[in-house]
Amino acid sequence: MAYVNFKDKHYHHPDEAMIHSTTVDLMYVKRDFPILYKPVHNQPLVYLDNAATTQKPQSVIKALYSYYTSKNANIHRGVHSLSEQSTLAYESAREKVRQFINARDAKEIVFVKGATEAINLVAQTFGKLAVKKGDEIIVSELEHHSNIVPWQILCEQNEAILRVIPMSDSGELQIEQLDAMLNERTKLLAVSHVSNAIGTINPIKRIIQKANQVGVPVLIDGAQATAHLGVDVQALDCDFYVFSGHKMYAPTGIGVLYAKKKILETMPPYQGGGDMITRVSFKSKTVYNQIPHKFEAGTPNIGGAIGLGAAIDYLSKFEMNQISAHENQLLEYATNALQQIPELQIIGTAEHKAGIISFVLDDIHPHDIGTILDQSGIAVRAGHHCAMPLMERLGINATTRVSFGLYNTFTDIDRLLSGLQNVLRIFKPN
Repeated sequence: MAYVNFKDKHYHHPDEAMIHSTTVDLMYVKRDFPILYKPVHNQPLVYLDNAATTQKPQSVIKALYSYYTSKNANIHRGVHSLSEQSTLAYESAREKVRQFINARDAKEIVFVKGATEAINLVAQTFGKLAVKKGDEIIVSELEHHSNIVPWQILCEQNEAILRVIPMSDSGELQIEQLDAMLNERTKLLAVSHVSNAIGTINPIKRIIQKANQVGVPVLIDGAQATAHLGVDVQALDCDFYVFSGHKMYAPTGIGVLYAKKKILETMPPYQGGGDMITRVSFKSKTVYNQIPHKFEAGTPNIGGAIGLGAAIDYLSKFEMNQISAHENQLLEYATNALQQIPELQIIGTAEHKAGIISFVLDDIHPHDIGTILDQSGIAVRAGHHCAMPLMERLGINATTRVSFGLYNTFTDIDRLLSGLQNVLRIFKPN
């Protein structure tokens, strides 16, 4: 077995001191994330599992601490000071989200648990009304299960048909086939902005334009995009855009459904309970609250929303194009280096990719790779990444996935490469 000595290779290793924002030097971003200084198996942590969840900066942790120690109370219905402060902080977070994605109106921002709940909300409200027997919904082979299963459930409920945009061997959607798929029976098109499994950046602007030409509403799953790419929902002109806070440096259990105001106003409530009503009576019809509150039944994740607002504040310290440039350089460096390993095959080689690399390493199971890397303090993801149809299409069961965040460095990648050489020494000693 011949091993690659990466120190002797001449692929480009950018000077990390040159990667900086106009306002904040990305060299020092790691200092904002306390967990990145936690040893794992007595090794410095290298966190490369950002597509699953990101770590949280001190400012987000501080915002949560401040909320629970200084203004914790239920929102909207209280007349005491703590409730008023909590309500103001919660609704301020909604306005921050509006600005972050450039929605027209804060009423178009619905707080949910995450992208998964947002998609299910759309399926069981808008979808229930719009999709009839024999109608069609379009998704793609690249989708996360969260953007497949809710539509399968809806199709079973309403006797509709789920159609699938195919992808190429490189992991790019075959958009030329979309024109023939769109027809008068198509009631919704749902597609990811970025593939969580292989990093493909889909041409969503072009997809939306094609759908709009025939009056088909579009939902974009932006869970893998909001922390890495600039998102402008008005420029995109999508009908729905969903994302999760925990993938953009915010707490878990909070996410966003953006939908055009005129659409939200036609959708029935998703759940019943407190705060989503104006009047409840046994003698007359219950009157629902205005949007977006109509879709936020019960006590919401107030702290999570405030934490999401703090994460947006943190991201706003940077220019999004600087984050993208930094992560693109990490992607280029890692891709070039991994391609030097003869036993390794990168899965997903689309021309336009975000900072995600999936690979298989000879016949070594990804779970074994992940376990051995963990012993060196390197956190990666191993499995099907909730994208089993994609894996089936490519003829594999699982991959090892590395995914970058704004705090990752080229040194992290060097540690990964060293860890993979160790994997090969263990499993391929000869």
